[in-house]
Amino acid sequence: MKPKKTTKGTELSNEPISEADLPPSKTKLKAEADAQQALGVRLSELPKDKLLKLNLPEDVVTAILDTKKITANGAIRRHRQYLGKLMREIDTAPIAEQLARWDGKHTAENAYFHGLERWRDRLINDANALSEFMALHPATDSQQLRTLIRNAQKELAANKPPKSSREIFKLLREITSPENNDVPDEASEAIDTDE
Repeated sequence: MKPKKTTKGTELSNEPISEADLPPSKTKLKAEADAQQALGVRLSELPKDKLLKLNLPEDVVTAILDTKKITANGAIRRHRQYLGKLMREIDTAPIAEQLARWDGKHTAENAYFHGLERWRDRLINDANALSEFMALHPATDSQQLRTLIRNAQKELAANKPPKSSREIFKLLREITSPENNDVPDEASEAIDTDE
């Protein structure tokens, strides 16, 4: 016969238990571990110069660089788990912020280049686009730009490779580059938003 369980000496409380008092669930711990591992994998895809800018501990940098050397599937999986373990030991918030800044810059660069492509296409296809562009960028060599536009139109009509079109894009990039002091801020914004 089993002895009866008694509640003697234990007090039951009717107070509700808050979530902060409970230990984290296994699901939550697993999700956090997976996120740390994914961050480690993402870091292993970065070029070495960007990786060194993050000021990571030496053992983490070594593990990340070793990731690129491993080719066996099982070893890759185990090494990613090890990398996740190392990532759990450091504060990853600054790393995630820096990656987000780099991603944002990349997105802004893409938008800038798409704006340049739209300008190039408008210059080739629309006769009034040149005067609009010259109004935004008066220091531009209009003769050089007109010559490239004419050549690009001829290449397009003759179904030739778009050499002049590429040259127009390069020239637009030089004219509107953020490093160029002649370019007013509203002009570079016009490139981003122009349809």
